[in-house]
Order: sequence, then C-alpha cells, then structure tokens
Amino acid sequence: MTSLNTRTVSVLFALVLAACGAASTTDTAEAAPAKPAVKAAPATVQPVSGPQVGDKIGETAADRAAAREKKAAERAAAAKKQDAELAARGVKRIGWEELMPEGEEERLAQMYQAQMAMLYSGAGVAEGSAADTMVQVGTFNTVKELNGKKIRIPGYTVPFEYGADAQIKEFLLVPYFGACIHSPPPPPNQTIFVIADKAIKMKDLAQAVWIEGTIYTQTQESELADAAYTIKLTGIEEYTY
Repeated sequence: MTSLNTRTVSVLFALVLAACGAASTTDTAEAAPAKPAVKAAPATVQPVSGPQVGDKIGETAADRAAAREKKAAERAAAAKKQDAELAARGVKRIGWEELMPEGEEERLAQMYQAQMAMLYSGAGVAEGSAADTMVQVGTFNTVKELNGKKIRIPGYTVPFEYGADAQIKEFLLVPYFGACIHSPPPPPNQTIFVIADKAIKMKDLAQAVWIEGTIYTQTQESELADAAYTIKLTGIEEYTY
C-alpha cells in the first residue's frame, strides 16, 4: 500500500476533525433544553369611569335633607293656601291643644300622677272593680271663645255602632288611634261629640278624618266617653298622611 504523504495526512485529519465538530455541535443543539418564551408585558389597565361593583348608589345626606326641606315647604305652602280658603268661608283650622284652656295641661298631669300613685300603691286592683275599667281622666274645662265658631280639625272616629251597612249620625272624635276602644278615653276636653244631619257610612271602626263644623262648649255623655265639646257637622273627608 502506498503510504500517504504528509500533506495528504494533514488534509484527511482536518476533514475528520471537521466532521466530528459538526456532529458534536448537532448533538449539543438537540440535547440543550428549549428556552422559555418571553411573556409580553401586561397591558396597562385604564381606570373605568362611573359606578363600580360594590359602590352604593343613591342620594347623599345633603340631597335627602334638601328633599325633606322641599316637601316641608310644599306642605307649608299648601296649608297656607288652605287656611286662606277656609278663612274666606269663615272657618278656622285648629289643633287639639287649642281645646284646652290655660293651665289645663299642668292640671291634667297632676291628675294622671295621682291615678298612677293609686294604681301602684301596692294594694292591687281587684278584677271587675271600678279601678279595673278604663278610667277617663281630665276635666270639662273648655275654651269659651270657641263656642259657636266654625272650625276644621283632624282626628279619629269612634262610632257608637259599627257594621257593614252602619249609617251613623253621631260619633266621637278623638286625637289618637284606639281611644275609647283599645285604650283609655282622652280627657273630656280632648273628646268631641259629633252630630250630623245626614247619616254617614263608616268604612272602618276608626278612620282618620278631617271634620268641619260649628263647635259648641256643650257637654255630652255616652257609654264610651264623656265629651266637653259638641260639633254640628257640615263636612267630613279622609285625612291623608
């Protein structure tokens, strides 16, 4: 076999080294793990205008206060207009406190205190006795200047009879719900005996109404309560809250 010269050997050696290097490079590339993909930076979240989940939506305290003031002003304006219309007909709108003469509230307070002292004196109340009934505390003292005046006053009706077809011409007017039926009667000078010329059909036992008529300092007695005032009825309408 002919021996290779030095140049040929060098060339062959170089080719062998090149082949080995290529294979090594390829193996290394196949063995190396893949680099993780670079995640894109999240987009900047823009603030959302308007109400968000969990927000309480509604009027502010200032809005509610303004609404109350507006309604109060509207009621005052309506009452002033109505008072002017009533005055043109010679009618005055009054409250229950105007039925009590000067110093009557103090006298009434003393009478209530005396009654409470008697009830809670420790002796107890015998069932069926006079103390076991609803006692009407108060006086028949009236405001004389009201006698014969045309008035308009709100209150609750207490009819002497009641039924689906009850037509009544007489009933009591009291300042609070349940009086004379479920609770003690008001004082006589806080109870009005109402007389109507035409029968009235009552929708319910106790109705909130406005009554209009001529008031008299005339005492009336009944099984439900005694009244220091009497009104000759000329008009009745539902009281709206």
